[in-house]
Amino acid sequence: MIPIRNKGGNSPRSSKQATREAPASRVVPKPVPERQVKDARGYQIEQLRRRFSPTESEHENGDTILLFNLAPSDPDFPFDLDHLDVDLRVPAAYPRAPPQLLVRNTDIPRGFAINIEKGWAKLVEEKKGATLLALTNALDKNLESFLSEQKAETVKLMTFKDTKPEPAPIEPVAPPTPPVVRKSYIPLESFTRDQIAEAKGRRAQEVRQLEARMGKLPAYQRSSDGIIYTLPLEPKRRAQLPVGLQGVNSVQLVIPLLYPLQPLRVLLNEAEPEDAEPIEELFSQTAMERKEMTLTSHINYLAQNLHSLAKEAHKPLPVNVPAVEHLADPKTEAKEAEHSSTLDGAKTHIHVIPRPPEWHVGDGDESDDTDEDYSEDEDEDEGGVAVDAEAANANIPTQTSETGVAISFPSIELHGIELLQISILNLSVKCNRCKTLNDINSLTPNTPKSSSCKKCATPFSLTFRPELIHANSTRAGFVDASACTIADLLPSSFIPTCSSCSTPSSQPLLSVRGDTTTNVCRTCHHRFTFSLPTVKFLSYAPGANSLPPPSAPRRRLEKLGLHPGEPLPDRGACAHYRKSNRWFRFSCCSKVYPCDKCHDAEEQHEMEWASRMICGYCSREQRYAVESCAFCGRSVIGKRGKGYWEGGKGTRDRVLMRRGDKRKHRRLGGTATSGKKKEDQ
Repeated sequence: MIPIRNKGGNSPRSSKQATREAPASRVVPKPVPERQVKDARGYQIEQLRRRFSPTESEHENGDTILLFNLAPSDPDFPFDLDHLDVDLRVPAAYPRAPPQLLVRNTDIPRGFAINIEKGWAKLVEEKKGATLLALTNALDKNLESFLSEQKAETVKLMTFKDTKPEPAPIEPVAPPTPPVVRKSYIPLESFTRDQIAEAKGRRAQEVRQLEARMGKLPAYQRSSDGIIYTLPLEPKRRAQLPVGLQGVNSVQLVIPLLYPLQPLRVLLNEAEPEDAEPIEELFSQTAMERKEMTLTSHINYLAQNLHSLAKEAHKPLPVNVPAVEHLADPKTEAKEAEHSSTLDGAKTHIHVIPRPPEWHVGDGDESDDTDEDYSEDEDEDEGGVAVDAEAANANIPTQTSETGVAISFPSIELHGIELLQISILNLSVKCNRCKTLNDINSLTPNTPKSSSCKKCATPFSLTFRPELIHANSTRAGFVDASACTIADLLPSSFIPTCSSCSTPSSQPLLSVRGDTTTNVCRTCHHRFTFSLPTVKFLSYAPGANSLPPPSAPRRRLEKLGLHPGEPLPDRGACAHYRKSNRWFRFSCCSKVYPCDKCHDAEEQHEMEWASRMICGYCSREQRYAVESCAFCGRSVIGKRGKGYWEGGKGTRDRVLMRRGDKRKHRRLGGTATSGKKKEDQ
């Protein structure tokens, strides 16, 4: 036999031998350029020139100073560092003398710069014989680890000038020195491994929730280390805030790495320091007392109760005033004495119930609503402010009576829009009689519109009562429907109101559910966007959908006792049609009969064509099909290809008959006997 060879002319056996590794004695080192052997220092400096284009200078002692910028090549570099300003000094005796590196960045603390310089020295010691370019590349790869090390300790030298005046000729008498009060040592709080692991897991979960809810807002920002989050904030009662806090539009949330073991802090932006610092301290104390709340709940609490925190933070401290005995009424003292003697005596049926602490209301101070407004509701409005929807809706008067079917957009997104209203509503409704879908277009506010079903001509009417959609309400209004049920929302027209100039749009905007609509205000040219991801219809009162009256009960399908997989009696054939292996469910009465003649014999109403059928071989109900069952695939009209029409009129399509069929050219009419035979077929 002739061995099979590959395209190169070698056999498979020889090719496998060629792929084996070469012995170590035959491995040759990488060739070194001749120029590098003669002048290693100049060759390596030339490599840096071509790579970084540095600024060169010569020192007095012969050292070459190279100044260039080293940008981190790692795309996932975690630190906010554009480039490393490198000062590389190559000695005249290089490579016998090691090169030195200095960090000239002013935005890097000196302690971390020392870590980078020590890391360079360590790389030079470990990679002996490596070129300057190779050492620079190694520094780029290890830059993240050098910056992640603990900050090196540094010493700052300061000079002080003696500005004391010359001593007076008369030496003053020194006042007595107060006793030195030494503060007690407070040890740092330590945590177990289980506590740290649980805190990290909870922090990661709540941070993901916060990013999912606030991440798409324009004012959202996140620091590179994931500790400081800048979030939009819309106070609930901005008019009641101090003047220095009325411009607050965002807040910086500081989340420690061991949250909730470590305290949570906030920094109010666009606020005066003397007004913001007391509120920030008070919020931190409240957050430590309520560690069970999530990050989103804390932001909700701050947005709802910023005015209460401002009043409590700026409340004057109580002055220690000696107690003054009040003059009591003699009658009141007598009643109290009588009541106490009764209680101290024998048992009585009167029990004194202490007043709950939450009933004690201050003298007109609204700061008591801090705990009441602190809600765990983690919902946030789509305009970028986390608020309690129920508390906000309670203060808004209902514009229309809550009857009928409410249209709401639970996931609506409003950006740059103060108010949103439906101007023209288009709906898809379902007839309560025949369940047919009908489109109702051009529903205008508070204007009844009448229409009728396109199938059964049942009349129905609809009236749309609109409401304003804003940051605290997602309900668009109510629809009063008669003899129909709302099925879906069709593309409708909306009128937005700009949040910058409070001017309604002059032209309605057509919006489709699931799409984002963006436009520009014609007055102030402010850009706004709104999106309707989902729509829900909620019935607020019984009978809102105008169901059929009791005289016309809902039709129910009769129970036939059929079992899927088993054939029908006589395989669905009847006395009128012997070759029809199915039953029909007629749409007029939703009852099952083998054929139209069987239906007319039992019912007193006019027959309507059946839209569903039951296979005579497997007893499975399905949509009407002309020839075969959709489940078992068997023919339900006898043998295929004969051309007999199945439907009850007793005629045949002679075009589809085969040429040898004796009935193809027979006269269609005939005697009663021939008609009877035709029906038996």
